[in-house]
Amino acid sequence: MAAGSKAHTALAALREDLTGEVFAPGDPGYDEARVVFNAMIDRRPAVIAQCANAADVVRAVRFARELDLKVAVRGGGHGVAGTALGDGALVVDLRRMHEVTVDPAGEAVRVEGGATVGRLDRASQPYGLATTGGRASTTGVGGFVLGGGTGWLDRAFGLAVDNLIGVELVTADAERVHANADENPELFWALHGGGGNFGVATALTLELHELPEFSIALLLCLPRFGPDVVRAFREIIRTGPDEVGGAVVYLTGPPARFVPPELVGRLLCLCLVTCAGGGDDVRRLAEPLLALPHEAEITGPVPYAGFQGMFDIPAGLRHHWSAEFPSALPDELVDAFCARADGLPVPSSTQQLLIAQGGAVAAGPHEYPVPFRDAPWAVHPRAVWRDPADDERAIAWVRDVRAGVRPWSTGDVCLNFIGDEGPERVRAGLGAGNLLRLEKVKRRWDPDNVFRFNHNIEPV
Repeated sequence: MAAGSKAHTALAALREDLTGEVFAPGDPGYDEARVVFNAMIDRRPAVIAQCANAADVVRAVRFARELDLKVAVRGGGHGVAGTALGDGALVVDLRRMHEVTVDPAGEAVRVEGGATVGRLDRASQPYGLATTGGRASTTGVGGFVLGGGTGWLDRAFGLAVDNLIGVELVTADAERVHANADENPELFWALHGGGGNFGVATALTLELHELPEFSIALLLCLPRFGPDVVRAFREIIRTGPDEVGGAVVYLTGPPARFVPPELVGRLLCLCLVTCAGGGDDVRRLAEPLLALPHEAEITGPVPYAGFQGMFDIPAGLRHHWSAEFPSALPDELVDAFCARADGLPVPSSTQQLLIAQGGAVAAGPHEYPVPFRDAPWAVHPRAVWRDPADDERAIAWVRDVRAGVRPWSTGDVCLNFIGDEGPERVRAGLGAGNLLRLEKVKRRWDPDNVFRFNHNIEPV
């Protein structure tokens, strides 16, 4: 921004006014501030405002409107599409706003917009309470919840968005508003899956549930036993209570304590059964799996907050993710899913997941724009690699997994699971029947599409 210009003067005023810090190109710390989870994303915002409170957010959005800048919102920066950044945009960076306040008597929690799932879980655990969080502790709560939010507890407690009690929002007009069932109810409806299209969520209030104990059964198998593992897991989910969930994951053996040294770096099939209950329950439920040939196992109670970090992926890697949501899991699909693992790039942090849905996910409120809730299963290929020379191979593998299971897909998608796959996939993630209603809400709260760095809903 040229010295003496209107923009330069406004930037100087923003630096003076903000409690947090402001970074522009050329500033020390600017390049570090624009790094996000997916190393494929290399964008250069005009300004990064690291806000310390809601008043900072108001000031930052007002600055963007004065200079006709679009606004990107960074919570955890974990979204694979990299929408936390925008070239030439103002980034409202919420990472300094990470306070989590638990109300144990009311079984509710207020989470600031920059808090991660790990902070939420660690704050709730001492009270024997929890709510549905993501499958990585580094995920930002705001984007996760507003995008629908599926995690290890969703069969027991519903999607994260089903537990949303209220949202504190800064709008495109730099106004602070509340949205809940009684106040701005149409906006509140749109925030149940519509993501960051309507403003900056400075805080969310979520319902908590009693979780005095959390248990897992984890089996590590050689890939040739994968089809038997999937079929046994399918039966556990079919006959078990809603408190039981989990996934089958093809992955490269990580250097973890539960992986035999000779299997590190090799393709493996991992089956995880989770239980919102005690160790005896999960062992009984997992008996059909335990009877199969396996190389390692873990069974019993674990601290939920600690478990949430078990599948965290280190920063600095390249990512390409996608998903399909099958309407059923016949043997033909089991075979197709397992066969695709042969092409999984190894060694890497790539994972091919088959995630159990159903339970409280399917029983949840169907009026919200999260149509993927009706699918009983999710196939989620996540390519993760380091060398840009492997980009084409990794992306092609993700597309191959999708193509292999698409004949059984409902066509719906969880937008949190995918990158930028075009407007038709956004429509599939929100539900075609919901889109006109969402567009009207967008027109009411953001008619200029200031918040466009997301799975975007354009104003009617």
